[in-house]
Amino acid sequence: MKTKAICSFFVLFAIVAGIVATTPAAFADHSEVTIEAAQGSGAPGCEDTAEGCYIPSTATVDVGGKVIMSNPDTAAHTFTAGTPEDGPSGEFDTGLLMAGNSFEWSPDTIGEVPYFCMVHPWMQGLIVVQEVEADDDMMDDEMHMDDEMHMEGAATATGMLSDGTKVSIWTSTPTNGEMMEINVEFEDAEHVNHDLKVTQNGNTVLEDTGAHHHDGKGVHTTKALSTSDPVDITITFQGYGVNDPKTGPIGEQVVFSNVVPEFGTIAMMVLAVAIISIVAVTAKSRVIPRF
Repeated sequence: MKTKAICSFFVLFAIVAGIVATTPAAFADHSEVTIEAAQGSGAPGCEDTAEGCYIPSTATVDVGGKVIMSNPDTAAHTFTAGTPEDGPSGEFDTGLLMAGNSFEWSPDTIGEVPYFCMVHPWMQGLIVVQEVEADDDMMDDEMHMDDEMHMEGAATATGMLSDGTKVSIWTSTPTNGEMMEINVEFEDAEHVNHDLKVTQNGNTVLEDTGAHHHDGKGVHTTKALSTSDPVDITITFQGYGVNDPKTGPIGEQVVFSNVVPEFGTIAMMVLAVAIISIVAVTAKSRVIPRF
């Protein structure tokens, strides 16, 4: 029985290795992002889906980068900076974007820009404009100081990749109506590429694909939360390096479940394989960094 179990494990492991080897690694530096109006978003209902009415519902771009707003839907839509409640804010407005057309916008200010469709106000999205990641010494020093300010004290939770790289997160408290900050660190690693997904009660509040951290540290921000309930955080590793091919255990996931800070600190370690779950260990914690 033991021999059969071991053989089965190695067969499954070989399948995973083959799939990972033939799967291209994702990488993006946030210099360009494309946002599309969801199919069928001309009618209410898309706002209740995991993807939202604009895909991605939260997009991240470097300041000075390019945002391509595209309409593959059959209905005409607008991408208008602002909110249905307050109206247009003036940062950008595509006007009525007909099916198959697109519009480009380049942000010049760091911050968060909500936007909506003036024709279909249930369609709402968010663009997060961040600083450009640079390799010069001054930027490295500034980012290092900023990381230290965010990451001082014990981690909210800790996991590990199969190559031994320690993965830690520091989080703010999930609060109704406020955005949640999530600091991620891949210890002693450089040029880390990963995806990050945060859900709350089954709803996606952040989906950042192709994140790249040259020093292994990064800060991610969710959209405003609808409750103060715990969140689930999934980090999918996409390799080390700037150019293809990437290295490392590509496709592995570190999953942090039921994350909500409380007094006291508990570290947890979780390792899962993304493509075929050979090992999937999840843990629940209610933790907070030490004050």
